[in-house]
Amino acid sequence: MNQPSSPELTILMPCLNEAETLGICIRKAQGFLRRTGIAGEVLISDNGSTDGSQQIATELGARVSHAPRRGYGAALINGIESARGRFVIMADADDSYDFEHLEPFVERLRAGADLVMGNRFAGGIAPGAMPPLHRYLGNPVLSAIGQVFFRPGVRDFHCGLRGFNRQRILDLDLQTTGMEFASEMVVKSSLAKYRIEEVPTPLQKDGRSRPPHLRSWHDGWRHLRFLLIFAPRWLFVYPGVAAFLVGAIAVGVLSFGGVQIGAVGFDVTTMVYASALCVIGYQSLLFFWLTKLYATQEGFLPASKRYRSIVAGWSAERGLLAGLAIFLVGVAIGVIQVLRWGSLDFGPQDAAAVVRIAIPSALGIMLGFQTVMMSFFSGVLAIPRREVRDEALIET
Repeated sequence: MNQPSSPELTILMPCLNEAETLGICIRKAQGFLRRTGIAGEVLISDNGSTDGSQQIATELGARVSHAPRRGYGAALINGIESARGRFVIMADADDSYDFEHLEPFVERLRAGADLVMGNRFAGGIAPGAMPPLHRYLGNPVLSAIGQVFFRPGVRDFHCGLRGFNRQRILDLDLQTTGMEFASEMVVKSSLAKYRIEEVPTPLQKDGRSRPPHLRSWHDGWRHLRFLLIFAPRWLFVYPGVAAFLVGAIAVGVLSFGGVQIGAVGFDVTTMVYASALCVIGYQSLLFFWLTKLYATQEGFLPASKRYRSIVAGWSAERGLLAGLAIFLVGVAIGVIQVLRWGSLDFGPQDAAAVVRIAIPSALGIMLGFQTVMMSFFSGVLAIPRREVRDEALIET
């Protein structure tokens, strides 16, 4: 099948030893292009197959691009970069997705959508097509978390059948080479305020006799980890603020004396644990600041106008002064406690009263010191530097 030099659509299939089903998928995709009259190509991004998949694709008239790195994401990145079409529709080459009826994806893309996701739960899942663990736990939970964190407006976060505007996806500079690629595409599209739409798509049992490449728990954790890393507010800010406020309020209240709630009493022992909670929460907030600063500078996360205004008004020197002030407050409390002890000729003191003052002093010293160190480190991250790019040409 002759493929146009400047097609409107590229149907992309990542491939790693898919000889059993690759030919079926290619024929279905080519049949769709012939039936609809869409100027398109079928592109196979091969990930190092050793079962003759490349020869099958070539004999059927599909174009083959060899991905230099292993991994699901690496194969798709290679395929997207090699695609000639304005639009790309990607799906696995295991005969589980319907390559013969891709009209809804093309229609949405032509209407201006940047990313069109398939929804297997709305389109219908054939018996045996998806393991119960994935159908009732993995996909619903990860999709719900992704929806809460990023609001992409899709209910099937990890559907492998999706179409997109090629240039818009290239502009996202996707990086992950593993299964997290599926999440990265949706997350970065959402953060970039792309137009994301969803269409029902059926899922059939794949035609392979071998087990799938996907590893349920391992790849599920990698997806969850990716979602958390790209949602620093949920990972650092919200739990950090809660821990810091609960700890600080508890320390502040108990500094004036024990509290009795019903039959339960709270005193200096509670203060110790509350101060630890306060420190943990504060560290979480500092980690958010450093993570956000690094990620925005490196292009991993977008920088909002509000964040840019905060960064513009912040300096390492201001952070150092704030940290030093907190540190000195802690030291001052400690000095006052020593002076009070001196008024007693450095004799015995009430242990609870001593701890009640020592905890706020130690807390101020620790938080101040952490702020000073964070300010030094963020100052290093914020140093202007010349970006070095490798302009060497790699022959392929």
